[in-house]
Amino acid sequence: MYPVNSPETLVFGIDMTQLIPAMLSGMNTPLRSVRVTGTAALAALASALLLGGPAAAATPTAAARPVVVQAQIVGDICYGDLPSQAHDTITLIDQGGPFPYPRDGIVFSNREGVLPSRSSGYYHEYTVKTPGAPDRGARRVITGKQYHEDYYTADHYATFDRVDFSC
Repeated sequence: MYPVNSPETLVFGIDMTQLIPAMLSGMNTPLRSVRVTGTAALAALASALLLGGPAAAATPTAAARPVVVQAQIVGDICYGDLPSQAHDTITLIDQGGPFPYPRDGIVFSNREGVLPSRSSGYYHEYTVKTPGAPDRGARRVITGKQYHEDYYTADHYATFDRVDFSC
């Protein structure tokens, strides 16, 4: 842990040890860690110099270490807002199939690291048909081991929304 008001915790004179927890206190969705390195500090310094803001706090020191910041990656989507094809896929998942594509049900490895970190085999992926697509398309439902722990992606794993079945 960094001491308060050290170069590692100050950004443009703002104590990040106070700001980040305050920002995150209202979030209830899964979070992913993003590392801020010396390169990011140099970018902040360049930005401060170009925009005229205070830069002393963003200047890296010889002993500067990365600061871990949380970034929200997974959002929520109401079940009713999903495309009808996603409803069909979730129904098939709940029924145990049969699935239209041979790769439906394979282990999703979460290589992108966007979903919460779990052991291998925790997540499985299923195709959401895309009308007019010559192949499986980019849309998927990813399931966890808990009932209705479902995530929808319309952009082939770049972003995910956790499906909220209460709306």
